[in-house]
Amino acid sequence: MESRGTEVFSQFSGFRCQRSVSDLYNRRMPTERQSGDARLSSDTTLDAEQRQVARWQAMSSVEIAQLVESASQAARELALAGLRARHPEASARELVARLARITLGPELATRVYPELAGLAP
Repeated sequence: MESRGTEVFSQFSGFRCQRSVSDLYNRRMPTERQSGDARLSSDTTLDAEQRQVARWQAMSSVEIAQLVESASQAARELALAGLRARHPEASARELVARLARITLGPELATRVYPELAGLAP
């Protein structure tokens, strides 16, 4: 199962991972730098990464949920800003509909926002 978890994580992350999904789920922290180890960030020192992971581990469920919501909101705002730059004439509803097409896929988004059927991607 360990290799399957690593395979799945690598598929979504876009890079080769030496740790498995279960390692990440169980919040195992790297104890020493090794050339083959996957790291959370290549531009962060091991000490800083360990302190960050320790902080995450100390967070309550509510704090984690707030952090995830904040990151999700920031991602939505960035995506909408990109759509606004590409479609400056679009209404707020059209921008949300276009974002839905990206996040939900064209078929479901068009069922929710029928006006998407007449819009070019």
